[in-house]
Amino acid sequence: MKKYIAMLEFHGYIQHMIERPKLKEQLRTALKRSRIVAVVGPRQCGKTTLARQFVDIDSPNYFDLEDPTALALLEEPMTALADLRGIVVIDEVQRRPDLFPVLRVLADRTRVPARFLILGSASPSLLRQTSESLAGRIEVVTMAGFFLGDIGVAHQKKHWLRGGFPLSFLSRSEETSISWRRNFVQTFLERDIPQFGFQIPATTLLRFWTIVAQYHGQIWNSAEPARTLGVSEPTIRRYLDLLTDLFMIRQLQPWYSNIKKRQVKTPKTYFRDTGLLHQLLGIRTHNELLRHPKCGSSWEGYVVEECITTLQPDEVFFWATHNGAEIDLVMHKRGQRLGVECKRTDAPRLTPSIRTAIEDINLDRVAVIYPGKRRYSLGPRVEAVPFEAIVNGMKGLFP
Repeated sequence: MKKYIAMLEFHGYIQHMIERPKLKEQLRTALKRSRIVAVVGPRQCGKTTLARQFVDIDSPNYFDLEDPTALALLEEPMTALADLRGIVVIDEVQRRPDLFPVLRVLADRTRVPARFLILGSASPSLLRQTSESLAGRIEVVTMAGFFLGDIGVAHQKKHWLRGGFPLSFLSRSEETSISWRRNFVQTFLERDIPQFGFQIPATTLLRFWTIVAQYHGQIWNSAEPARTLGVSEPTIRRYLDLLTDLFMIRQLQPWYSNIKKRQVKTPKTYFRDTGLLHQLLGIRTHNELLRHPKCGSSWEGYVVEECITTLQPDEVFFWATHNGAEIDLVMHKRGQRLGVECKRTDAPRLTPSIRTAIEDINLDRVAVIYPGKRRYSLGPRVEAVPFEAIVNGMKGLFP
């Protein structure tokens, strides 16, 4: 680990390890109750760093499937894994989907001397073998880059601009952060996506990803991107689902019920990391971000992602009608239906849209999150809440 930190320092990154105690405890608990635990999330979000806190990289229990030596050892996986004790880590497991049936056999032993921690850079729905071979035997922990609770509210401005990928956030300069994100996008398109068997030209997918950046925080419509790229709408939907499965995009589904008003029934799209959003929009500095036409949408996506990750609601939606009424986030949590509206303004007010949402979908409470410092009531069941209150979870937003 010291060599790793020294390497980061040499390449222009801050020599500092940010602890993520909540995530570490979540993983420790999962390993106690499940024989196989999968940590899934985008590449370079910190999965390997987290796993190394449980098993040393030089241990015979650690297999990095990007290492030719580890791949050679697992040519005979049953022989390599059967006699191991304690926690066994298999990193970048998507490179060897044939390991899942072997893990099922090992997990079904009467006495289980080992528990398996597998790390992957795709959603379980993309790693079909996980759900088919390990159903009922695996617990999934979803991970992302740093969130505000990890880094502290003092770094919120930098976090919003650079995003949460560790090497982007920890860069010593904006130039280093931009360079890292540029290289990440190139590697993701040219190496990571073909690894999953998708033969999509990198230039085509980059154009599509850039189009999605323009749709950030908006209702998705496949027709316009299809015309721009000269492909069919089903192909566009396949591209969007691929970026979703690889944790680049969040498709927030609409909440609707059988009421008289015509409600929106197509998803909204968000970049899950604002640093990548800003990279594809050509935003380099905080001042450029504040002047950019997508500033408000960027803020909305930033707040939505922080709320979902920190509060971990049972279900999440957005709500909108074709008449213009909407609310950015609807969450089901502990039997309550909670609303979140994102306003990048100095003094948010109670709007007719919020009143309509409370009445039509029976929201128990609404938090209007804004970048100010004062908490105050906007009306029955509605409060203006400072953004930094998110770090305190449910008690911060809905005390």
